[in-house]
Amino acid sequence: MEIMNSETEKPSSDDSSSTSNSQSQRRVGILYDERMCKHSTPDGDHHPENPNRIRAIWNKLQIARIPQRCVVLNAKEAEDRFILNVHSKKHVNLIKNISSKEFDSRRNKIAAKFNSIYFNEGSSESAYLAAGSVVDVAERVAKGELNSAFAIVRPPGHHAEHNEAMGFCLHNNVAIATSFLLNERRELGIKKILIVDWDVHHGNGTQKMFWKDSRVLFFSVHRHEFGTFYPANDDGFYTMIGEGPGAGYNINVPWENGRCGDADYLAVWDHILIPVAKEFNPDIIIISAGFDAAVGDPLGGCRVTPYGYSVMLKKLMNFAQGKIVLALEGGYNLDSIANSVLACMQVLLENKPINGSSEAYPFESTWRVIQAVRQGLKVFWPTLADELPTTLISQTAPVPNILFLSSDSEVEDDNGAQASEDLEEVLQGIIQPLSNLKVDEDHQDKDNNAYNPWRSELSKIDVWYASFGSNMWKPRFLCYVEGGQVEGMQRPCTGSFDKTPPKEILWRTYPHRLFFGRESSSSWGPGGVAFLNPKSKIQDKAHLCLYRITLEQFNDILCQENVRSYSMTSPLFDLDDLISVASNESNSRELQMGGWYSNVVYLGKEEDIPILTMTCMNSDMESFKSGKHPIVAPCKAYMNTLVRGLVEGGQFSEEEAMAYIQEATKKPL
Repeated sequence: MEIMNSETEKPSSDDSSSTSNSQSQRRVGILYDERMCKHSTPDGDHHPENPNRIRAIWNKLQIARIPQRCVVLNAKEAEDRFILNVHSKKHVNLIKNISSKEFDSRRNKIAAKFNSIYFNEGSSESAYLAAGSVVDVAERVAKGELNSAFAIVRPPGHHAEHNEAMGFCLHNNVAIATSFLLNERRELGIKKILIVDWDVHHGNGTQKMFWKDSRVLFFSVHRHEFGTFYPANDDGFYTMIGEGPGAGYNINVPWENGRCGDADYLAVWDHILIPVAKEFNPDIIIISAGFDAAVGDPLGGCRVTPYGYSVMLKKLMNFAQGKIVLALEGGYNLDSIANSVLACMQVLLENKPINGSSEAYPFESTWRVIQAVRQGLKVFWPTLADELPTTLISQTAPVPNILFLSSDSEVEDDNGAQASEDLEEVLQGIIQPLSNLKVDEDHQDKDNNAYNPWRSELSKIDVWYASFGSNMWKPRFLCYVEGGQVEGMQRPCTGSFDKTPPKEILWRTYPHRLFFGRESSSSWGPGGVAFLNPKSKIQDKAHLCLYRITLEQFNDILCQENVRSYSMTSPLFDLDDLISVASNESNSRELQMGGWYSNVVYLGKEEDIPILTMTCMNSDMESFKSGKHPIVAPCKAYMNTLVRGLVEGGQFSEEEAMAYIQEATKKPL
């Protein structure tokens, strides 16, 4: 792969015919370095945050001859002294040394202590290059050497906190660059910075680092769903507005549901971000440019098109004399992320959006969130004080109820394999197809194809799914197979592709600790839900209901429990995973999905058929023990479901079942 190392190259005159003279002279930087591909899973397992993400982007840009029109830069490693402006010394030392031979034997154990993190021999170098690269391009744009720039970096950064790597993020690249400009290069005259985080997940790390800083206006639009979407807390709610001098300078726009698209995002731009940006008048804008809200992303479940991203970016170019730095964050569909970055690069080079249109209306929930954000911030930003016209907010798109399912981990299914033809018709009314984006439409058609080759293979393999929570009651479990809901559930399940009921049902006890945690769930209201300690202890005893189903069905249940949006063009847990987990000493496989039940644990065999359950990650288990995650008794509706399962399964009388649950609730971990 050839990379142009031409920091002095100007845009080619070959392109001048398609733009004005001033536009053709725009100096746009682009940074890519293959060395950042060294960060990968230690055992070669598939992971959504993998080196192919930036390779796909770079390949797309090369095909479009974008590098020939840009100043192409290689990566530079960040200096510890600049990283220490936002991260603790303990954190810096860990990331700096984690790839050394000294950590070879314990690297995986250390990673398991964090939330959705992996390390390998290339992680340290990649993390330092990612942070240093964003610092470098930000400094060049601030100096005026470049009009704007895009840093195609990984690992991403916006989840990384002062003393903790999390959510695929090691160093907080954008926060490091922001602090660098404000504190280390004051002579450049950068006194106010607008950070726009359009990644589908809340930028919790960046928010905390500038919580009390009025020099930084942090804006994040993200799926939140009342704290159930990753990172699954209240930090991203619209009431989190900053503190002290920073009060009002932290703006969160939390989506209440998935499927948000161009119309939703542009409504937020027009009625929150752009008016506030005019008042704030930033000296430079840094975008945490995650593209996991894009059409087809397996984790995001939103519907932003490349055209939508191009319009969002163009609106921001009207500020700070067009001084904009984009730093790659998330985005896990290779086609979508490549097309979206290409659209953004075309905007930077040509100062106009790509061709396209968006005729859809925002969801009703979008207007509700916009109004709540404006109401909470109007005391800080007078431009938000006016009420939005009724004629405007009454123009809404319907939310297809069929998308919502109910699970203990409170995730929403975005699985095209389970969507009905009626749903497809509804979606056509929400997202208007764009004639110039055939690649994305074709990809979506493939994603929405119910049949995939892996299903045929895994439908021939039986497993026992061992349930310890609400699924112990058969009618509740069948919601995951056949679809629907039972009493006490507030949302229906979509069901599995194969709706065949279980072939057999057994009850067994295992030496694992049952407990209840998390403060609330949208399915059952306030109260904890059931978890099983992934590690066995001889003194513990848990009753589990075993359902004999296919490995294909197990994948659909695993998806409904954990993944808010997944195309299911490939399984979450395949035959190789099954063989590995059955022979691995740890007897478990942690899937990096962000759900509450993303740890598949192997419990042995029954009738020579593997027994699998799904519970919390080992890192979550430590958080429950330390009190970081709360231990909470279940609510009445949830408890009644557990009791019915245990009683109808012949394990206990009603009184004994209540005592069993109460003991699990009160006994310390």
